[in-house]
Amino acid sequence: MAFFLSYSTPIAHHKICTVFSSKQGSRHAFDQFGSLTLKAMPEEMALIVTNGSSNNKIPHVLTMAGSDSGAGAGIQADLKTCAARGVFCSTVITAVTAQNTLGVQDVSVLPEESVAAQLKSVLSDMHVDVVKTGMLPSTAMVKILHDSLKQFPVQALVVDPVMVSTSGHVLAGSSILDTFRQDLLPMADIVTPNIKEASVLLGGVQLETVTDMRSAAKSLHDMGPRNVLVKGGDLPSSSDAVDIFFDGKDFYELRSPRIQTRNTHGTGCTMASCIAAELAKGSSMLSAVKVAKRYVETALEYGKGINIGNGPQGPFDHMFKLKRKNSSKLRLFEPSDLFLYAVTDSGMNKKWGHSITDAVKAAIEGGATIVQLREKDAETGEFLEAAKSCLEICRAHNIPLLINDRVDIALACDADGVHVGQSDMPVNTVRALLGPEKIIGVSCKTPEHALKAWADGADYIGSGGVFPTNTKANNRTIGLDGLKTVCLASKLPVVAIGGINLSNARSVMELGVVNLEGVAVVSALFDRECVAVETRKLHDLLTETVANVGSAVTEEV
Repeated sequence: MAFFLSYSTPIAHHKICTVFSSKQGSRHAFDQFGSLTLKAMPEEMALIVTNGSSNNKIPHVLTMAGSDSGAGAGIQADLKTCAARGVFCSTVITAVTAQNTLGVQDVSVLPEESVAAQLKSVLSDMHVDVVKTGMLPSTAMVKILHDSLKQFPVQALVVDPVMVSTSGHVLAGSSILDTFRQDLLPMADIVTPNIKEASVLLGGVQLETVTDMRSAAKSLHDMGPRNVLVKGGDLPSSSDAVDIFFDGKDFYELRSPRIQTRNTHGTGCTMASCIAAELAKGSSMLSAVKVAKRYVETALEYGKGINIGNGPQGPFDHMFKLKRKNSSKLRLFEPSDLFLYAVTDSGMNKKWGHSITDAVKAAIEGGATIVQLREKDAETGEFLEAAKSCLEICRAHNIPLLINDRVDIALACDADGVHVGQSDMPVNTVRALLGPEKIIGVSCKTPEHALKAWADGADYIGSGGVFPTNTKANNRTIGLDGLKTVCLASKLPVVAIGGINLSNARSVMELGVVNLEGVAVVSALFDRECVAVETRKLHDLLTETVANVGSAVTEEV
């Protein structure tokens, strides 16, 4: 998705060429946080965060807002946004609303004592970095927050003045406006009104153009906040989604294509929460705003086809998971998936005039039970488009699709998983990036490799090369004895890899090791004129061999 940003002084336009104002950088000092790792324990995996220091600090946002029963906005949107951005989020609930995609049916304001107790409970104990506010339905609650932050200072305050929703519903009375202006805005590091909220804060001034938004940002800044972001998603005169950011000195015009979708409920809460999350991680204000802008636009684009509720304004998907999760074709990994593991090769496809998608379709038609795209020579953009097409084919046949090594491609196309080698990205890092439900395989030659693969969170291992192969240079073979040794040591299902074809596959499966589930094949399938025919031959041979081995075991018993 294209994203444009231009920067100007109040007088003239220039291309952005300066770093963010040093007054902001000097005001906020943030820790640097460590990386995520998985540490193996005897029968479980423990998630830990390390950077070599016992004083590692987790970025923490406290959101003070109303609860949205429809879970599109408010506290629920804040929690989902912070989770998506990798930040811990605690909550102070100010009101409980009854709302859905049709609108707001009821607002129940919590007692002020309860709100004060929630604030004190979290601020006094949990080392909050950034406070983000949403719905503050009374002057007393504004004063409670004001006094609490005097007692328990934080590094930044993000104020989303939730008075009018994007759908036009009034969520707070006008009586708190003076308190907002006098007590809250002067404490704010950034205030993030949409054009309706900016109009309310400025006494009813109508905002109809980008020039109006600039004037509003300047007027709001005069009320005391250090930065102002006026959101123009509802600006009628612009075909783009235009936001104006003002830091007291310079204006920044943030533009992106307007996404045509009904699923826009909670965009304001999400934008402010994402800014808060990025600030908690140590970003500068301008950087945080830019990331938040991109995040919201990406979420809107991803979620535009989601259908939840019957009203005119639906929620979107903060985690980018709902469309995939709703796919009836998606299923969990089964060891039997490894039975006939087809690994593509760009050189072989070019030799025989096969596209990647044609090769994958033919292999599946011949009986392949899992597919790995191993395209070392393909350009990234070309590879991504091919992977998306292959994924559609695989999902249509309920066959898992893995990407060799390229975690970025797997994430971008939502593949079912990744296969890595010993010199590629570590398995525990891949797991942290892909999440718990994806399939991760790793190549192993030794029992030590196999045990580490299990400890690091892999789902299966590929052991080999069993026989010499031309598909990988300088690949040390381990033979059938080495394969058996690895299988006996492994706590994971195993697929044999390397030089396997119709002439030797039988000897592999006749090893009779319980967790040896199948064979992975490259040349024997794809270095052939008719991929489907060769795949069917190998599938039939494997099926016959496994049946014979099973019969022999039964007779012995």
